[in-house]
Amino acid sequence: MRSRYSAFACGDGQYLLDSWHPLTRPEALELDAAISWRRLDIVRTERGGLLDKKGIVEFIAHYRENGSAGRQHEISRFLKTDHRWFYLDAAPDNSVG
Repeated sequence: MRSRYSAFACGDGQYLLDSWHPLTRPEALELDAAISWRRLDIVRTERGGLLDKKGIVEFIAHYRENGSAGRQHEISRFLKTDHRWFYLDAAPDNSVG
């Protein structure tokens, strides 16, 4: 999760695509240059250990856009394939409190 946040902050769209699970990965990704990512807070994690195949990370990512502060609150789901973690998707909105 932290590496994906860093990729958003640095504008590394290729890393984001490479770390996205093939089942849900878009063909292309366009990052918004007007957004400046400022901080990542990990709220909680579930599973995601060495022997797990699935993991969940709930986070709040803080950003600024056109001078205004904002935040993205998400529960991200990850799958491990060939010993590597991939972002699968965000849990439905009703899962986030």
